[in-house]
Amino acid sequence: MVRTERLTANLEGEFVVFLIGMRINNPLKFYKWLPVVNAMPKMLKELQSQPERGFIHAEMWFGRTTIMVQYWRSMEQLLAYAKARDSEHLPAWQAFNKSIGADGSVGIWHETYAVSPGAYESVYVNMPRFGLGRAGTLQPATGGKQSAAGRLGANKTAE
Repeated sequence: MVRTERLTANLEGEFVVFLIGMRINNPLKFYKWLPVVNAMPKMLKELQSQPERGFIHAEMWFGRTTIMVQYWRSMEQLLAYAKARDSEHLPAWQAFNKSIGADGSVGIWHETYAVSPGAYESVYVNMPRFGLGRAGTLQPATGGKQSAAGRLGANKTAE
């Protein structure tokens, strides 16, 4: 449902924004990139069924370069999932290194950001719940929350 009002998002406490993706460098080598594509849905299903791991929400965009934005409760939980022997991630990472390694056919990347209260802001107009607005809660971006600077100031006073 599209929300026409001006909204901002709030997520209590510290959290992590994890950007992850892949790039198909050689589209004809589908046998190389297809297993990489197929690994992520298994991880997401696992994470959504195990909220104690700290995963909150994700949004994904497809193209030659694919990007997923994930929200996590803590850096410790994200890193623990990456190393967990009982998770879908570790076997997928090992398979990538074994079948692709550094052959150049498929690129993978990620960036990780630890976010503190008062160190982020957001605005949504004519949008359905999206991104941080789905990971956290939406509230009207009115009064002092009408501008980015105001929303940053509002976050700092909300601590």
